[in-house]
Amino acid sequence: MKRMVFPGSFDPITIGHTDIIARTLPLCDELIIAVGENSDKKYMFPLQERIQFIKNTFEGEPKIKVASYSGLTIDYCKTVEATAIIRGLRNPADFEFEKSVAHINRRLSGIETLFLLTSANTSYVSSSIVREIIKYKGDFSQLVPRGVKI
Repeated sequence: MKRMVFPGSFDPITIGHTDIIARTLPLCDELIIAVGENSDKKYMFPLQERIQFIKNTFEGEPKIKVASYSGLTIDYCKTVEATAIIRGLRNPADFEFEKSVAHINRRLSGIETLFLLTSANTSYVSSSIVREIIKYKGDFSQLVPRGVKI
């Protein structure tokens, strides 16, 4: 079984994330969207709400599972017997950071990381930009899937 993990904080999930997820589905039998929880990080949305946004967005998609985890992503991937980690790349800076992490993860576990370039029409979208728009009560509706209900 090709089980892939798409890890992230998804605070909140954006149309950039959903683009990567939709393009990953034909490549796998199961995709686990793994919502990370880091006690040192301050999130705008609590863990359960972030999970619910994703569940709302992909309701009825049998290949998608949603789970939370804490600790090292690679340890979680080993636990669920993932065959690959999915990462979206928006720009060269993303690639430089993700490349180092992918090398370390492969060395520690043998699990490959698959990089997907974001679509041109979503490459400017990030959760941090969306959070800023939400904070100042701007219209963020075109930047998140309909499953994000705030």
